Amino acid sequence: MSATETPPVAAAGGRPLPEAGEIATQGSGRLTLSAFARNWQARAGIVIVLVIVCFCFLGPFFYHTNQGVSGLNLNVKDLAPGGNHPIGTDDSGYDVLGRLMVSGQHSLELGFAVAILSTVVGTVYGAISGLAGGIVDGFMMRVLDTLLAIPTLVLLLVLVNIFTPNVLSLIGLIAVLSWLNIARLVRGEVLALRTREFVIAARMMGSSKNRMLWRHLLPNAFGVISVNATFSIADAILYMSALSFLGLAPPPPYTDWGAMMNNGLNDLFDGYWWLVYPPAVLLIITLMGFSLIGDAVRDSLDVRLRRR
Repeated sequence: MSATETPPVAAAGGRPLPEAGEIATQGSGRLTLSAFARNWQARAGIVIVLVIVCFCFLGPFFYHTNQGVSGLNLNVKDLAPGGNHPIGTDDSGYDVLGRLMVSGQHSLELGFAVAILSTVVGTVYGAISGLAGGIVDGFMMRVLDTLLAIPTLVLLLVLVNIFTPNVLSLIGLIAVLSWLNIARLVRGEVLALRTREFVIAARMMGSSKNRMLWRHLLPNAFGVISVNATFSIADAILYMSALSFLGLAPPPPYTDWGAMMNNGLNDLFDGYWWLVYPPAVLLIITLMGFSLIGDAVRDSLDVRLRRR
């Protein structure tokens, strides 16, 4: 050790004391969790999401239906709710209640997959841009601004018509368009954190950019990342439902709530309300649940709103 280096300070047990940024993150994290647990929006959103997840993934174990092969008997098509079919059947003979469960599985799986992928890509892109600064940051932001200038749904419709729609391609396409806002917000958070005292101290002590990024910047930007990840789930489900409603979903046997509404829309004016309203209600409730959780996370991270 050179004469100019400061020896690491150790706690009584011999372990090094946490750095200032880590102490701030740990203390803020406890306050945030406490505020989140007290927030009525958080409790309501979690209950709604848990009920929807249990309905979609556990429901088929208790309510058995055949969703792989459509009914061959014309007598089981377009049946009104009642009897062996609590919410009726559609024009292919599928039980609507069982169809809602399978469609919900696909919608939720796609939403979580898109949220994870877009959050990872957006976080890495925004962090690199904010940490690099200068010409690199300017170029990366111009690329981001160009993509943000294009209406998301319009670009998504164009891309879906270029590529053959399947589950993996749709996850990739929606994720490609969902990481932009996350990247911009993470970049702004990194730029703000770069001027904080604990980051300046870490830089003066010789910490590499990689260490500062993972030990100081990203942990303190976790709030922004988590809020936008929550909203990304709802946005992905909504985008996929919109594409399916427009008839751009993958071919059967794939289905989701948007595809169910699209299939039943033509029969709605003939009185077959059970083909459209149940998936629409489930879609709205699911989006509301994730939105409530996102709002609660945002409020919990804002010191001014923690007592609300």
